[in-house]
Amino acid sequence: MSKILNFYLNSLSKRPKTTNAIMTGTLFGLGDVSAQLLFSYSEHPVKEGIESSPGKILTQVKNYDFPRTARAVIYGSLIFSFIGDKWYKILRYKVRIPNKESSDWTNRLLRVSVDQLGFAPLALPFYFGCMTAMEGYSIDIAEKKIKDQWWSTLKTNWTVWPLFQAINFSFVPLQHQLLAVNVVAIFWNTYLSYKNSITTSEAEKRPVHYPPVAE
Repeated sequence: MSKILNFYLNSLSKRPKTTNAIMTGTLFGLGDVSAQLLFSYSEHPVKEGIESSPGKILTQVKNYDFPRTARAVIYGSLIFSFIGDKWYKILRYKVRIPNKESSDWTNRLLRVSVDQLGFAPLALPFYFGCMTAMEGYSIDIAEKKIKDQWWSTLKTNWTVWPLFQAINFSFVPLQHQLLAVNVVAIFWNTYLSYKNSITTSEAEKRPVHYPPVAE
């Protein structure tokens, strides 16, 4: 384990953007793998023949969606890794109260507040929008997905991330903060992948000519 960590730290110091991209993409991919193996979206699970574990796991392996995992890896490595890296640098160097030490508790509280009240509410619809575009669906499906999933996902986000980010910003060095987030985010990415699949699964049940319905 120490050799792996040393290899990661050495790669991070020499090629930070590439290393973050590979790590973030891998962890997003792992989140999708666990989501597909552990959860499946179904309005009528019994009618559709989805059995309880371990039968459910076997069914999910048989029907595994590799392109879905590839999309998660692409989003994590080519999109979110660079946004996340830039965002944590902004939080560290730009978000602070004048005449207060960067490590002061007031600045840590400010960073958590800005992260959770500013970044998180925008990052979630961005994620759903990007994933929907990569899935090949229309903007109408993206809008429906955001409308259906944004608020419930954001509320769940607020039960997980504020406390963790307070610890992250207080004790984890800047260059490792995105890694710390991504390690914990394996579980969060599992949840995100599941939430993203719900509206997608509904869209796949519709005929191609299905018209949008004004609500």
